[in-house]
Amino acid sequence: MNKLIERLVVKYPDLTCCLADIDQAVELLKAAYSRGGKLLICGNGGSAADCEHIVGELMKGFNSPRELPKEQRNVLISAFAEEGGYLAEHLQGALPAISLVSHSALMTAYANDVEADMVFAQQVYGYGQPGDVLIGLSTSGNSRNVIRAMQVARAFGLRTIAFTGHSGGKLLGLADVTIRVPYEQTLDIQERHLPIYHTICLSLEEAFFANGLLSGN
Repeated sequence: MNKLIERLVVKYPDLTCCLADIDQAVELLKAAYSRGGKLLICGNGGSAADCEHIVGELMKGFNSPRELPKEQRNVLISAFAEEGGYLAEHLQGALPAISLVSHSALMTAYANDVEADMVFAQQVYGYGQPGDVLIGLSTSGNSRNVIRAMQVARAFGLRTIAFTGHSGGKLLGLADVTIRVPYEQTLDIQERHLPIYHTICLSLEEAFFANGLLSGN
């Protein structure tokens, strides 16, 4: 278990019960990214905002710089001379992550034309590949559109992580890893989801980027 996860429970001792699952989630994501996979994320309401937040921490530098490796910088400079240098200076290393809550035209069309509870599942089917990871956030663990997405993910060989409240709901039996924070009220659950996914994102950044350079992906 890495020091970032251990540090989490110094600030949030109530999350001690989640340590093993958080560690397992980090290892699952590290394995997926090491094989060239990506992360898909879905949730509703405040959890939808969390999906966007997670993407923001993974697709650019979070707590440390992510300068491009020299060979990639040289490719840009060779292709575009002076402007290539600008590109090289302003691109950052990324861990590919897609928020499934962002595509309003697709989601509203699917809800209107097909079924509302399938709006995330359709995107998992369209984007997902075996070995990718789906994170589903649901404070109750019973959000139907998140459950449908998890079902499609499992059927087609994606790995799955759920963020829930204490009971885990139906997601507990669907996800490879379920991080259940020890609370029942939505606001209390969401307040603890944030430091957990921050810790996961920091752990991934530490694993794949050393001294600002991409080290393992």
